[in-house]
Amino acid sequence: MSADILARLAETLEARKRSDPQDSYVARLYHKGLDAILKKVAEEAAETIMAAKDGVREKIIYETADLWFHSLVLLAQQGIHPDEVLRELARREGLSGLAEKAARPNEGVNAHE
Repeated sequence: MSADILARLAETLEARKRSDPQDSYVARLYHKGLDAILKKVAEEAAETIMAAKDGVREKIIYETADLWFHSLVLLAQQGIHPDEVLRELARREGLSGLAEKAARPNEGVNAHE
């Protein structure tokens, strides 16, 4: 189910690139450009953090959905399909975080703690 919804959303987000910004929130974000999309992702990340601090399960789920959605908008804007991210997660599955970090090439991939 999870990969199916990501694939359907990716398809919809691609279609929104061709939509009128007057008719679609996502088309409007695309029209505004990368900075607007990044600002929205950052805003949703902050709201997710605050929801987690509040500790209200439903609020955490709601805000995480917003964060994931806007992250998918960013991926689509950058020409990256969610399957590419899922493959990367699958590649990391079963690896120690420390081992995965040590195996990263130093050319531009930021290591996250």
